[in-house]
Parts: sequence; structure tokens; C-alpha cells
Amino acid sequence: MFPGGDKKISYFYVPMNQKSFTEKQKFNQVWLWILVLLTVLLTTVIFGAGIYVQLVQGRVFGNNPMSDTGLIIVSCAIMAFNIVLLWLFGAGNLKTQIDDRGVHYRFFPFHRRFRHIAWDELESVEVVAYKPIRDYGGWGIRYGKAGKAFNTSGDKGLQLVFKNRKRLLIGTHKAEELRQFLAAATFTDKKYVVAN
Repeated sequence: MFPGGDKKISYFYVPMNQKSFTEKQKFNQVWLWILVLLTVLLTTVIFGAGIYVQLVQGRVFGNNPMSDTGLIIVSCAIMAFNIVLLWLFGAGNLKTQIDDRGVHYRFFPFHRRFRHIAWDELESVEVVAYKPIRDYGGWGIRYGKAGKAFNTSGDKGLQLVFKNRKRLLIGTHKAEELRQFLAAATFTDKKYVVAN
């Protein structure tokens, strides 16, 4: 159980010889997808109606109408924005891998390649519960009073503290499995694994 948490957490058996921990996360919050889809639907309907009224029916659209060319350009830009927005949330994912070389992460599409953090760069590593909105201002690539964070959803993460005192939090949906993996890892000195 995490400090301050009231959710039941399932426990995983992690073999002592497991060489790496891997996780892939996506933006899967229902409320987020409803918001994105409503934004796409609303802008499509409004600008679709504008094109229909102004270009097909020949009437002006709105109190302060733009030119036909302007309406077409803005409508195309809105549609392009909607496509990019849907693609970002649909294809966006956070991949984490931990092995004998260190911690590796990639937040696609913002990182084309994995970012690598060697064990000797770190002062401590801890699986923590956190408050995404209070500590980092939400989900995604975030900067907050607690440092930098990469997360897609949830309130558990791997807190990395570097030797230069900078902090990075990488969200996880497998908090207990990650904790057990780090505790059982033979490739890292136990000083890196901070127990709760």
C-alpha cells in the first residue's frame, strides 16, 4: 500500500533472475478522450456549417464573416489541428525500460529515441505516490515544483534524483511490480533503491 493511498494494489511475483523491467503506457483516461473528441466534433461542426452556409448557400456566416478564401484556409487549419490532436493522443505513449545499464525512457512522439540515464548518474531511485495536478500541473511532459515529469495517467511513478539534485519522475501503472523488480535487481547497488 502506498502512503496516503486507499486503492488496493495487486502484488506481482518478480523472478530474481529477471534482467529488465519494461512498461508501455498510453493516454487512456475516458474523460480526456471525451474532451478531445468533443473539441474535434465541435470545431468540425462549426466550421463545416460555416462552409456550407457561406459557400454552398451563398449567405454570410456569422456577425463578422470572413472572406470565402479565409474561411477555407481557417477550416483547413482547424481540420489539420484536429487530425494532429487525435494522432498525438492516439499514438502518444510512454515507454520505460530498466536494466543493468540504467533507466531508459521515450515519450513518443516527442522523443524519437530512448533517453538513457546510467545508474552512476543517480543519487536515488524510489517508487512513489504523487499528486499529478498539484505537483506537476497534470499529465504529459510536465514541469513543476517537484521537478520534471513524464506521465500519461495515474498517480504512481519512479522518482529519480540525480547527483546534481535535479529530479525526474517517470509515471508507472505497474508500481508494485517495479518496486519488487528494483528490490530484487542484482545489477544495482541497494543504495539506489529507497524503501518506503
